[in-house]
Amino acid sequence: MTKTKSNKLPGQVVLVMQGGGALGAFQAGVYEAMHEAGIEPEWVVGTSIGAINGAIIAGNKPANRLDRLREFWQQVASAHTSSEIWDAFGLGKLVHNLGAVSSGIPGFFAPNLPAHFGAQVPLGIANASYYNTAPLRDTLDRLVNFGLIAQGTTRLTLGAVHVASGRMRYFDSRDDAMGLEHVMASGALPPAFPAIEIEGEHYWDGGIYSNTPIEVVMDDNPRRDAVIFAAQLWQQAGDLPVTLAQVSSRMKDIQFSSRAESHTARQQQIHHLRHVVRELGRLLPAQARGTPEARELLGWGCGTVMHVLPMQAAALPGEDHTKDLDFTPSGIRERWNAGREFAKRKISEAPWNDAIDPVMGIVVHP
Repeated sequence: MTKTKSNKLPGQVVLVMQGGGALGAFQAGVYEAMHEAGIEPEWVVGTSIGAINGAIIAGNKPANRLDRLREFWQQVASAHTSSEIWDAFGLGKLVHNLGAVSSGIPGFFAPNLPAHFGAQVPLGIANASYYNTAPLRDTLDRLVNFGLIAQGTTRLTLGAVHVASGRMRYFDSRDDAMGLEHVMASGALPPAFPAIEIEGEHYWDGGIYSNTPIEVVMDDNPRRDAVIFAAQLWQQAGDLPVTLAQVSSRMKDIQFSSRAESHTARQQQIHHLRHVVRELGRLLPAQARGTPEARELLGWGCGTVMHVLPMQAAALPGEDHTKDLDFTPSGIRERWNAGREFAKRKISEAPWNDAIDPVMGIVVHP
């Protein structure tokens, strides 16, 4: 196929990935399409499973990234191949989910036996969870080269929540020495997984605060022109639920889609105002523009243009509120393929070449 070189895109290439457990296979498919088109991200931003995928991408050279992603997703599916036998009886997902709940996911998490002593037992912040994530630590240690991340070739930003203050924090390889703990903290979803300690402070999964970390790109300083591939796993809009199971599924979609549209709309307003400030500055006489007061005010303006390409995962037939636990080989394969095909179509359209109003600042290509 014809390759699109990343240096022909109008700005830095950014890949932003939400949290969503097993749904994250969609993100791996999005990256595969980018890789096949010769588009490698210069900046990867992730939360939860997006942080794991992101660390594998940023922590490997482009030639090795797909192999490492496949290795991770094949490993987490490896214990559930037998569930496909039950598919013929309509019990595949049930058998799988029972296995995941009782035994964990290989290379990801395992049951934390002390948690079975009761919800009021004081286990301590590092052990107060239904599962432990020691298997994930070993997996990341094998699949991610943190020395390569430290070199800064591909920037990596991961979102986590400070447990005590409830504030979001973005760890950034541009400013922080990234390690295993940062990835694990971003994926430490309570009460399933324990908080992770970083420099004496404890952090949980960033998705419980903001599961759509796109705002960190738009608030970056200094701002740069960008093409943002936003791999979104949850459906903000959906049908009215009529059963309790559908209510649970709809609630999770709304909760974890995390106001992606409203976040982007607010940023569009802010960036539009920044462009207005810049244009107003051009109307001022040169002498007025040169005063310290004017320079300070005009510093709020900018002329960057960011193209946002929402890569929205579609709901698969028959999925329910347990879809983020669907680590079956068939489920992973379907979502990976869906992500690849979606991204291939969007890349072939090359919407960043469309005529735009340059005062917009942020342009969304649905």
